Parts: sequence; C-alpha cells; structure tokens
Amino acid sequence: MSCTSCSSSINGLPLGCKNNGACASGSCDKMNVFDWLSNMSLPNGQEPFNIVEVRFKNGRKGFYRNTKGLTISIGDVVAVESSPGHDVGVVSLTGELVKVQMKKKRVSTSKEDINQVYRKASEKDIEIWTNARNKEVEVQRKSRLIITRLGLKMKLSDVEFQGDGNKATFYYTADERVDFRQLIRELAGTFSLRVEMKQVGLRQEASRLGGIGSCGRELCCSTWLTDFRSVSTSAARYQQLSLNPQKLAGQCGKLKCCLNYELDSYMDALKTFPKTNVWLQTEKGPAVFQKMDIFQGWLWYAYKENPVTWHKLTVAQTNQIIELNRNKSKATSLEEYALELEFEATETSKFTDVVGQDSLTRFDKPKFKRKKKRKNRNFRNNKKNLQKKKN
Repeated sequence: MSCTSCSSSINGLPLGCKNNGACASGSCDKMNVFDWLSNMSLPNGQEPFNIVEVRFKNGRKGFYRNTKGLTISIGDVVAVESSPGHDVGVVSLTGELVKVQMKKKRVSTSKEDINQVYRKASEKDIEIWTNARNKEVEVQRKSRLIITRLGLKMKLSDVEFQGDGNKATFYYTADERVDFRQLIRELAGTFSLRVEMKQVGLRQEASRLGGIGSCGRELCCSTWLTDFRSVSTSAARYQQLSLNPQKLAGQCGKLKCCLNYELDSYMDALKTFPKTNVWLQTEKGPAVFQKMDIFQGWLWYAYKENPVTWHKLTVAQTNQIIELNRNKSKATSLEEYALELEFEATETSKFTDVVGQDSLTRFDKPKFKRKKKRKNRNFRNNKKNLQKKKN
C-alpha cells in the first residue's frame, strides 16, 4: 500500500515522504494503527511503556521490550532479538496503545519471555536486510521447482528472510498432512540457510499476499481485519442473497468476511417478519411465499395453483392474515389486501437537455445510398440512335 503523495520501494519504504512507513495518512503499510495518543503527555511520575510493536513483512507484527532505554519512535528501523540471530523490522506503534494491542492479542505484559530490542539498525544491518529481501522472489521460484520434483501436495505461498539473512520462513498451505523432511534438507543445502516451515490457512494466505476484492478495494484481511470469524451460508440466506459460490467466495476461496458486516442489521429488521415457510390460507386457495424486501417491509406471495402471478403485501397485512388463520378463519383474497396499498407514482427518469442538444446521435453522419451502376452504359445511346434512323 502507498498513499497518493509517495511511491514505495521494493522494501515497502516510501520514496517520496521519507517517513519510513509512518506517514500521516496512515496508509503506507498493512495493518497500520493510528496513534491518537501521540500528542498527549504522560502524568507526572509515570514512566513510558517499555514495550514497542514492530512490523515485519506482509503485516506480521511482534512485541519487543526496550530494556536498554533507547529513544524509539514510530518509523524507526530496529534490530530485535530472534531465534537464532536477530531480525530487522520497522516500529509501528509505541506508548500506551501497545498495551491495548497486547490485550487484544492476549499477550501478557508481565511475561518474561518477551524478546528485546537490541539497537537501532545501522547502515550495515539495513544493507544485509535489503539484500536478503531481494533474494526472496528467486528463492521462492526455486523452492516451488523442488516441491514439484518431490511430488509434495502443498502450495508454497510466501518466503520471508530474517533480518540477518541466516534464516528463512517458508509459508505454505496444504489440505493434507505433508512429510517435508526431505524438502527441508534440500532447501537448507541449496540456499545454505536455516529453514522453518509454517503452515497457514487459506484466509491467512490471502491476508499475507493481499489483492483486490470484488468491491474494487483492497482486501479487508490485508488492510485492517485481524480476527477471522466463521462465516456460514445462513448469513447469505438472512440477507436474501443467492447461494452462488462464485459470488459469495472471496480471494481465499472461503465465504466473504463482509457477509457478517450487515448481518446484525438484517437480523434486527427480520424480527417483525413472519416465517417464510408459513402458507397464507385464503378463500381462493393457499398462497406461498416468493420473496421479500426487508428494508422496504414488503413480501410477495402467489397462489399455489397460479405461481406466476405475485401479489405484494406489507408485513402488517401478512401478520394479519396469519392471525386470521390461527383463529381458524380464512382471508378473502390476496387481491383485496394488495388493492389497499397506495403506491405513489414515480416519474420515469428522462434524458435532461443540459447543453441544448438532446440527440445522442447528433454526430453520426447520414448514410447516403449509392446509385447502382449500369451494367451497359451504351444501351441507352444505342436505343436513341435506332429511333433517329426510323424517323
């Protein structure tokens, strides 16, 4: 991601504003958190929180303790403790908001095993880190060839090098359990580094790689969504959506997370609606539910013997008919209730004459018909000569 005022380099650092991923727009990196407490001072006698949040590749974040009392601000490149060696990342959050993030991710602030920040990254650290990041695409390509040669049923989605270049984490997805012991040996021997295999789910893979959704915006899971709640097909049913897996599935192949966004509003609106499996008993015969408009409060029913003709009713009218059926009485007809509805006539939208020209084909040239060529041009002249001779 990058804002409109700057472009990003290969390492994700902006080239224009030079803020190292911490510009004021808050859109130069994935999973960015706006520090709304940055301009507020701490109470007297309170020491600043000594744990910072560090961001790595593709939105991966970790918490590290500043035991050495370094002056660290958002956007600084730091070298942090890792196993083994050290890693390099960008500070994404400092101060009191780190407590909120740790509580959200269920990380205790009193844990002693929290890794520490070694130092601010030097030029040599950044150079090694940059060279390691540049190798990731080629390493990923060669690793996929090795996986294909070994015949393993797994998909390698991403490769992430550690800041010191001595270790690489390979992210993969697989439907079944994979024995990758031989793969680790070949990867370690080919690239001369420590190898760590980490299996991720399909949604985690989509969040790491990113992409554009059907709405035209970047994926929610790669920009701001952190928790992946389960999405069921009942969410689509409540919203009256067609159960088309091609339209309901996202980039990960699972149901879209945005199906849960408006589900609560639909559930609240459906509290006054009758059940769709209830038939309306009328003197003309039973009527079956066809469709509904939740926010307009309309329902369409059709007679069982004539399913082509639909009759529109309101929620109040439908509940009234159901109440009559409970009292063992039938409604007269659906037409009687449909005639009670007064619909305001809406004017059809017409083309507005804005510039004094209402013809959309005013620039089209008229087509002239071409005259047919005479097959024999001398036929007419010969006829005239014959008439002169006779005279």
